[in-house]
Amino acid sequence: MSDNFSISENINNIFEKLESFVKTNTVVGEPMNVGDTTIIPFIDICFGLGTGGGGGTDDKGSKGTGGGAGSGAKISPTAILVIKGDRIEILPIKKAGSLEKLIDMVPDLVKKVKEQKNDE
Repeated sequence: MSDNFSISENINNIFEKLESFVKTNTVVGEPMNVGDTTIIPFIDICFGLGTGGGGGTDDKGSKGTGGGAGSGAKISPTAILVIKGDRIEILPIKKAGSLEKLIDMVPDLVKKVKEQKNDE
């Protein structure tokens, strides 16, 4: 390991990578058109990170340095924006009845999702 270990440099590198990952298009998903209805998913992103390093001399006079960095993330859907004609509604994912309401609003949704899955 280099003697020039820099915690601030590692933190800056981690934040640069996170900044390039967490952008508007990762929080607001790509719109899906089903007939005359547009569905847009909203996504919640949580992350944590840590870094550390050190160096010194042990009882035998051996010098050493060490360091490490890590991060973790969780991405989960939180809501769906449904646009159908003049009607616009946001349906929270965790709220009871939202999925049933979405299927009532967009009956062709299940068919469209199956088609997209088969295309992959």
